[in-house]
Amino acid sequence: MVFSLKGKTAIVTGGGSGIGKAIATTFAKQGAYVCILDFNVENGNATVSEIEKDKGSTSFYQCDVANQEQVEDIFNEIAKNNPIDILVNNAGIAHVGNIENTNSEDLDRLYNVNIKGVYNGMRAAIPYFKKQKKGVIVNMASIASSVGISDRFAYSMTKGAVLTMTYSVAKDYVAEGIRCNCISPARVHTPFVDGFIAKNYPDNQAEMFENLSKTQPIGRMGKPEEIAHLALYLCSDEASFITGTDFPIDGGFIKLNG
Repeated sequence: MVFSLKGKTAIVTGGGSGIGKAIATTFAKQGAYVCILDFNVENGNATVSEIEKDKGSTSFYQCDVANQEQVEDIFNEIAKNNPIDILVNNAGIAHVGNIENTNSEDLDRLYNVNIKGVYNGMRAAIPYFKKQKKGVIVNMASIASSVGISDRFAYSMTKGAVLTMTYSVAKDYVAEGIRCNCISPARVHTPFVDGFIAKNYPDNQAEMFENLSKTQPIGRMGKPEEIAHLALYLCSDEASFITGTDFPIDGGFIKLNG
C-alpha cells in the first residue's frame, strides 16, 4: 500500500476536531495506531469512536499541550507498549487583532499553546526518536508564518516560531534519523471557522463565508482532508528524503495574491 503507516504509532495533538481529526482518521485508515491528544474530552472521544467504527486502532488522552509534565507523562505511557514513530503537532488556538488590541494575556495564551505546546511535544518525542534512530515530526504552521495577514499579530508571531523551530530541529537531528517538516495552510473550513462567523457575523453568515472563501485565489477554503493527505505523505516512508521544509497548502494565496 502506498503511504502505508501500518505498524507505526502516531501521536496527533489537537486530534479531536478540524484538521487534527482529519489527520487522525486518515492515519488510522492507513494502518497507524493513532494516539489522540486533545483538551476537549468530548471531541477526543468522538474521533476515537469514528476511528473504531472504521476498524481502526486508537486511544485518547486528555491533554493540555502547554503543560510539559503532562505531555511527558502521556508520551512515557504510550511508549511503554508502542514505540513512537510519528508526532503531528497540530494543537493550536487563534486570535484576531493587531498589536494595539492584543493584550499581554492574549499573548501569553497563544504563546503557551501554539509555541510551548509544540516545544513540549517535540521535546518529549525526540529522546525516543534518538534511541530508535528514526522518527518523523510534522508541525502545523500557517501561511501567516511567512506573509503578512491583517489583524493576526499574535497568531502570526506564534506560527512564525513554529516555522523556525521546525528548521532548527530538522538541522539539529538530521544525523539522528529524525525528519522534521511543517505544513502551512491558508484558510481551511473547520468548525472553528463556522463558530467564528456565527459569533461575529450572526446576521450575514452566508455572505461572510463566501467572502472568506474568495480570499483564496482558488475560490474556496481548503478541506481538512486535503491537509491530512499532505501530512500522510510527509509521515510516510515515501517522503524519507524530505526534512527541514515548509509546505504551504494555500489555494495559491502566497504566490497568486497581490
